[in-house]
Amino acid sequence: MSKNLTTRSEDYSKWYNELVVKADLAENSGVRGCMVIKPYGYAIWEKMQAELDRMFKETGHQNAYFPLFVPKSMFEAEEKNAEGFAKECAIVTHYRLKNDPDKPGKLMVDPNAKLEEELIVRPTSEAIIWSTYKGWVQSYRDLPLLINQWANVVRWEMRTRLFLRTAEFLWQEGHTAHATKEEAIEESEKMMNVYAEFAQNFMAIPVIKGLKTETERFAGAEETYCIEALMQDGKALQAGTSHFLGQNFAKAFDVKFATAEGKQEYVWGTSWGVSTRLMGALVMTHSDDHGLVLPPNLAPIQVVIVPIYKSDEQLDAISETVNEVVSALRKFNISVKFDNRTNQKPGFKFNEYELKGVPVRIAVGPKDLENGTFEVARRDTLTKEIVSKDGIEIYINDLLSQIQEEMFERALNYRDTHITEVNDFEKFKSILDGKGGFISAHWDGTAETEEKIKDLTKATIRCLPIDRVKEAGACVFTGKPSVGRVLFAKAY
Repeated sequence: MSKNLTTRSEDYSKWYNELVVKADLAENSGVRGCMVIKPYGYAIWEKMQAELDRMFKETGHQNAYFPLFVPKSMFEAEEKNAEGFAKECAIVTHYRLKNDPDKPGKLMVDPNAKLEEELIVRPTSEAIIWSTYKGWVQSYRDLPLLINQWANVVRWEMRTRLFLRTAEFLWQEGHTAHATKEEAIEESEKMMNVYAEFAQNFMAIPVIKGLKTETERFAGAEETYCIEALMQDGKALQAGTSHFLGQNFAKAFDVKFATAEGKQEYVWGTSWGVSTRLMGALVMTHSDDHGLVLPPNLAPIQVVIVPIYKSDEQLDAISETVNEVVSALRKFNISVKFDNRTNQKPGFKFNEYELKGVPVRIAVGPKDLENGTFEVARRDTLTKEIVSKDGIEIYINDLLSQIQEEMFERALNYRDTHITEVNDFEKFKSILDGKGGFISAHWDGTAETEEKIKDLTKATIRCLPIDRVKEAGACVFTGKPSVGRVLFAKAY
């Protein structure tokens, strides 16, 4: 199996696109800007979904489902949100087609089937959900309302890229309502922390937790919390966001509750989400010029066993031993595949599983049976070891934990060595164009300066880190006073 992958150093963007397709994660579809997520890619997304869903439920959230379509008047109710997404909206205007009298065999929009009110295909669900909450919340006893939905959304992107930016994508979106401002803020921070824990413990991706600037904030939010990751090409990727909505949506949709004292008050809201762009983050953080490198905690196949044989008798003998090992590994909840296909050679299989990022590969031949040993290869380091058959399930279980931990440490080391403190604008530009990564610099707090820096360098303020220390300084661009450093970077 030939990979013929462009190398990362040659063209990182081309390498990414080729890898996503050749590793069978996804492909472009017949619909412009939309993708088909293939079974192997979807299996990774399912593992992400399962872990996140468990974490959401452990924090008291329940799943529900809301309509794909939002009446235009409802969408317009919260002005900032509507304005923020207006340019990305797909709109349904008619509900029927009919035969085109001038073009036999073709269809046309039936002009008599115009909708009384146009429908927006959801770019996000705050409007439809908050209009529903009006009927669900009457009293303080109905709060907090902790709802999540797994869904698809449509944002009409002009420049698309598999997983990172597509016109339609999959995600989850949490929408909660609370009796007090403090509770809502606590919820927003809690979900940011859930996302950070997931990224670090399952994706093996270190993230920086922070707040967005007013310019970068979610449309209609009072505050946006985020987790920011760094890819191997030195560009940042926003891996998840959690928004404190204040009472903006409650006021727009008249969602009030009766307090214990009988007073009517507006509820306080949050929304939060991650999407299939996490798949892009997974690929770009760990993979190499040989293909995908998947962290064991999210790999659909954690261990593959490849037999090496010349005769059916040898395959039968190998299979007998391998089946014992497969059973032993499954008792440790390890997902294992025995690839006993007879129409492909071992070399082809080695290449295939290397490309697909399977964390551990075991090779077994007749000599291994004689010696009571197996050849165990790690995908992340491309190293091999000869391991005794006795207790191999314990060895593999420990090895998978070690791989998970070391993948995180390598990504953390890369991230930490690519955060550069900068105090003047010339060095700012030089680091950005050369080394890349996050630039820690003072900013005067104005949207004008933020915009000028973006225009000149394409770098945006990724976040105001949650743990940043207050320190007096001078803005890297204007020299005006600053109260602390923020993180700039070019981003996806």
